[in-house]
Amino acid sequence: FINYKGVWMEVEDISMDRVIAIRNNKAVCISIGEVEKGDLIVVGERGVRVIPPERPRKSTYFQFMGGSVSSERPTEEIIEIVAREIVNLKKNGGKIAVVAGPAVDHTGARDALAGMIRDGYVDLLLSGNAVAVHDIELSIFGTSLGMDIRSGKPVPGGNRHHLYTISKVIAAGGIKKAVEAGIIKDGIMYECIKNNVPFVLAGSIRDDGPLPEVITDVMEAKKEMKRALKGINMVIMLATMLHSIAVGNLLPSTVKTICVDINPATVTKLIDRGTAQAIGIVTDVGLFVPLLYEKLKEIE
Repeated sequence: FINYKGVWMEVEDISMDRVIAIRNNKAVCISIGEVEKGDLIVVGERGVRVIPPERPRKSTYFQFMGGSVSSERPTEEIIEIVAREIVNLKKNGGKIAVVAGPAVDHTGARDALAGMIRDGYVDLLLSGNAVAVHDIELSIFGTSLGMDIRSGKPVPGGNRHHLYTISKVIAAGGIKKAVEAGIIKDGIMYECIKNNVPFVLAGSIRDDGPLPEVITDVMEAKKEMKRALKGINMVIMLATMLHSIAVGNLLPSTVKTICVDINPATVTKLIDRGTAQAIGIVTDVGLFVPLLYEKLKEIE
């Protein structure tokens, strides 16, 4: 809250590394890059009141897991805890976002994530060009980065499959039109289109293509991600350090955040950069996502 002209105003769109501006008689959090000439910006500490998020006395699933990062935890039990939290949240009308890296495709977690989208557990997908490209490559060619996902062996000429995939989608006019034309028949992006689940694909300097839906202006991508995250109650981050940290910077501390990565440093960096509410699960997403989907179906 800030005190403006003798009135306490609640600050909207709270997230880290922002300034508080007065716009249209409202207090809003904006990035430094969004500050415009004439904006009134809060400086100093006087007239500012902070109410930290309440911590329930009753033990919750998330308190059991704590905020530390360790690979020496019973993974299956933790996945069941996460599954129960997801089911409870959805029953109470909550919304869940997934931040995914291309390892979801490469490790065989793709079908399980697609199933979670189809069954209504995912309300928003935040990712980059690579996840969509390799997901669609799997649908068209059955390979991810030219590797047969079932045998784990390279396919002759498979190193060009992702480029052919991008060309097919561009020729179709985008992901949605490629789904409608029957070019894309299954997978993560297919389920997003079929179930009207919004997605934001943020571009990178490394991208091949990119696909038509990828937002190549990073400032625009950040704005779109921020807009899409409004009303989200939980974020599950899967094997992507850069996107996880980027999304973490856009979240208020009230959003439950789960970061899954085989590398403990990914979760540590996320927490060190300010996303203190994040819970780290050190495991392979190729094991985590399918088991999570199984647990969700068991609980339901």
